[in-house]
Amino acid sequence: MPSVRSAAVAGMFYPGEARALSVELDELLGDAAMAAPRLGFPKALVVPHAGYVYSGPVAARAYDELGAARGLVRRVVLLGPVHRVPVRGLAVPTDQAFATPLGTIRVDRAALDAVRSLRQVVASDAAHALEHSLEVQLPFLQKQLGEFALAPFAVGDATVDEVAEVIERLWGGRETLIVISTDLSHYHRYADARRIDGLTLARIGSLSSDLAHDEACGATPLNGFLALARRKKLKARLLAACNSGDTAGSRDRVVGYSAFALHEPGGEVSPDEAGRTLLGLARAAIESRLHGSAAGAEAPWLAQAGATFVTLVRDGQLRGCIGSLQAVRPLGVDVAENALGAAFRDPRFPPMTAAEWPQVKVEVSLLSTPRPLRFADEADLLAQIQPGEDGLILECLGDSGVKRATFLPQVWEDIPDKRLFLSQLMRKAGIPEGTRLARCRIWRYRVSKWKE
Repeated sequence: MPSVRSAAVAGMFYPGEARALSVELDELLGDAAMAAPRLGFPKALVVPHAGYVYSGPVAARAYDELGAARGLVRRVVLLGPVHRVPVRGLAVPTDQAFATPLGTIRVDRAALDAVRSLRQVVASDAAHALEHSLEVQLPFLQKQLGEFALAPFAVGDATVDEVAEVIERLWGGRETLIVISTDLSHYHRYADARRIDGLTLARIGSLSSDLAHDEACGATPLNGFLALARRKKLKARLLAACNSGDTAGSRDRVVGYSAFALHEPGGEVSPDEAGRTLLGLARAAIESRLHGSAAGAEAPWLAQAGATFVTLVRDGQLRGCIGSLQAVRPLGVDVAENALGAAFRDPRFPPMTAAEWPQVKVEVSLLSTPRPLRFADEADLLAQIQPGEDGLILECLGDSGVKRATFLPQVWEDIPDKRLFLSQLMRKAGIPEGTRLARCRIWRYRVSKWKE
């Protein structure tokens, strides 16, 4: 029977019951719904490792960056400092899996075997048994990535070059994510910590590899990674930073936290590039059907799962709109299929003709992951909705089954009143007038949009 490293700090650093943990992660990661959907994802993250009540919001900001990585990242190389069991080098487990309340994660034995010949890599289940710096990252990774294999390293006494050598051997391609677990300074007064951590954040951002342990408790794995990141010309972006005095602790003796995303050269997708590519894909798909021309652009980020709407407008009037609410297929495929749907399968309009196509303009909307809106009553719901920003999905179970409809944020331009917006959305879904909103479920999302 495969050996499993049991969760050691569940119920202490984070909820120990699966449902409660999932709800807390949804709440921590909820800011993703309030931001523009992301294209591409980082090669590496630097994240804190305190209890979620202290550093969870900062860690979540980093894991928000993985929204496009699900189904693409298959291996996570995770390094964090040892806190309880001293070790010389980088310790790997002999266990076959790591467990959390959300399930088990397979240990990537092939990856660990690939570095076992290095003198600094040692086997030590004791170093992993109670180590929280790695464990607290796992539920976030499970929530964001789904299925993946784990290459975990509990890092003790090691040089910068020794750490860098291990990471470089496992660098891989887009299927491999590297996560470095570290907090910042410990137990200074609030103002002093802000000053000290501010200098440390600047040095991490510049990929310095000589941080001291009183500046970052995970300095050993962090320095090794940053040295390699500098050689590979990664770009570091600060996502969030605070200390325990900002979250759930006293300001007399605080611990600092930060989150960074690091991208390989060319790994970030600019909004302009995204717009040109997605609009080109939509137009090429329709022209391929009309004229038999070749369709399709190719870019690595088009393989990420994506949910899009394609809207066609002729002479200022809607000519077709078809889309997806959930990211279940590659982004490039989703845009092309929705473009064909808007042009040829929207039941409100006849199929597009070659004669009218030159007068048609294309708009592509990329949706963020819908997040549920929890509300006590209509007044509470109306207070939470952001006109002009929120797209809404409304679902209600009636006598004839589930009825569902959505309005993109663009609809606010025509229906700026919140109550009327909801009323019209219910009408679109075919929900009888007078149905109480308490009987319905509502999600919201944001979009990035591009139009010709």
